[in-house]
Amino acid sequence: MALLEEFAITPDVFDISFYSNEEVADVHLKHLKEVILNEALVRDLRKDKGSWTNVFNSQDRPWHKRGLELLKKLAVQNRICSFDAILAQDPVRDEDWCDEALASHSRIPLTGILTSSSLAKSFKDNPLVSSIDRLPNARWWQNRSPSIRLKRILKDYQDNLRVILQHSRSIMFIDPHLDPGLPRYNAFTTLFSSIPLHRCAPLIEIHRVCTGSGKNCSFPDWKKRFQESLSKTLTKSGHSAEVFIWDGFHDRYLISDLVGISLPYGFDTTLSPNNKTTWTRLGRSDRDDVQREFDEASNAHKLRDKFIIP
Repeated sequence: MALLEEFAITPDVFDISFYSNEEVADVHLKHLKEVILNEALVRDLRKDKGSWTNVFNSQDRPWHKRGLELLKKLAVQNRICSFDAILAQDPVRDEDWCDEALASHSRIPLTGILTSSSLAKSFKDNPLVSSIDRLPNARWWQNRSPSIRLKRILKDYQDNLRVILQHSRSIMFIDPHLDPGLPRYNAFTTLFSSIPLHRCAPLIEIHRVCTGSGKNCSFPDWKKRFQESLSKTLTKSGHSAEVFIWDGFHDRYLISDLVGISLPYGFDTTLSPNNKTTWTRLGRSDRDDVQREFDEASNAHKLRDKFIIP
């Protein structure tokens, strides 16, 4: 499981008529809201051909007020991610939307698909599909976790950062020893070229300390070093990054508008296949606090230099 999950939701989940009463719907949607707004994205299926989100513009169905409010919050917080159509036919029924979600899962895996209890019965043999009232029984829901164990290798970094780098509007790489000129940080450079970033160029920041580490304990020309290592990659992907050089800090993070992650070893890798690390998802208030800590206006650290590459 990833630290930022990706769900698909069929329209009936937001339809009052699929619940025994409005109060029951309110309870389930409130719980769903708390989870999604902290640890997940929702896939906007068939964005190029009608779009799942467009379904809720119809006045023909009794949409729950809390459900519509959740959709608005998801949009404002950048938690609805576009996904092109897979199946040839446009969905007409809720069952069709579930089929489309399953088809999209075959292209790029989802964590799970949420439906109403009545629709879930039609897909009872598929463990990916779960009704909103029986979510605690779904294996993929039970497996959600605020932390994840992974190897310190490029593939594991790519697998666990793919959704974040694809859909974030802002990304902060915070690592006191981040030096793209060192072999152990080759994976960091590759992340920019091997993972497709968001269609709208995100704001990218890199934060490190002013001195090198270990044998490189000196004051290098960081602008030159970052330009030589990352300019070509960033130019090719159509992005730029602002680099902040601070007097000193210790902890390592990835902070985006979607999620904050604590990374004990930062973004370096190792050749040892058994060397693992644990990444932990931060709560929203902690994520915001880290972001403020590395704001230029903050007094938490002394800014020694900053520049934009390329």
